Amino acid sequence: MIEGVMMRAPGAWSVAVRQPDGGIVARRNDLTRLSERNRWARIPFVRGVFVLGESLTLGFKALSWSAQVATEEEEKPLTGAQIGWTMTLAFAFFAGVFILLPALAADAVSNDSDLLFSLIEGVIRLGLFVGYIWLIGRSKEIARVFEYHGAEHMSIHAYEAGEPLSIQSVARFDPEHPRCGTSFLLIVILGSIILFTFLGQPGLVFLIVSRLIGIPLIAGIAYELLRWSGTRPDAWLADTLSRPGIWLQKLTTAVPAEDQIEVAISSLVVALDDEQFADVSSRGGIPTTAIQVREAARAGDL
Repeated sequence: MIEGVMMRAPGAWSVAVRQPDGGIVARRNDLTRLSERNRWARIPFVRGVFVLGESLTLGFKALSWSAQVATEEEEKPLTGAQIGWTMTLAFAFFAGVFILLPALAADAVSNDSDLLFSLIEGVIRLGLFVGYIWLIGRSKEIARVFEYHGAEHMSIHAYEAGEPLSIQSVARFDPEHPRCGTSFLLIVILGSIILFTFLGQPGLVFLIVSRLIGIPLIAGIAYELLRWSGTRPDAWLADTLSRPGIWLQKLTTAVPAEDQIEVAISSLVVALDDEQFADVSSRGGIPTTAIQVREAARAGDL
């Protein structure tokens, strides 16, 4: 988010943003579980694609709203059609740069060697992905986004550990988290390398079609792996699966300032229902500002 943090809870999503005058404003939207609204979202290896689609939709809505608040610009919220076109363009960019481009480049220089083709494609794909993340992180604006990303993870760590949601308590936790979108994307990239290796070096048409069809398939598998590892965090296999994502998050997260942690805590308590909030309140330490932001946001639930 722009100067803010988005949170998902089982029954709602929220976003809190730091305004130019220093105040924090948040919005909250009730959200029924996707599996209760769509029967396809209950099917393993299929539900991941629907969850990804919903996450992107909510993310674009939250991003649009945070940009308006952070810049104090009066703009109309994105329509469903605008979000759809934006997601289509984002998918086309991801597929073109990180999926098709490495395959086409490898096809051009591998001299009909399946082994060389797979090796070159995998190296280029992984290099482009990591290089892209490193490059955008050089921007001051994106660097602040990565700090808020770290604040989001740290507050979730504290919540899941049963610790108080005070700024000092949250600040003790790591900015990396195993159930992160960065980890999901990395699993998709690594999964594509493994899957496409077995396909060898096909003709150009099959090369393009197989890569495009493979994206939702790999995304479904990646979601199931992250979901499984989240239910068994102490299992050695879950730890092994999460480790590459944690390493990559060294690039996509950073240690935040206290005022950024305050925004993350605010977003988290806004997303919680009354019972969950009562639980974290009993731990003590919630910043007064975060409580006030929650009250204001829930009074204006959308």
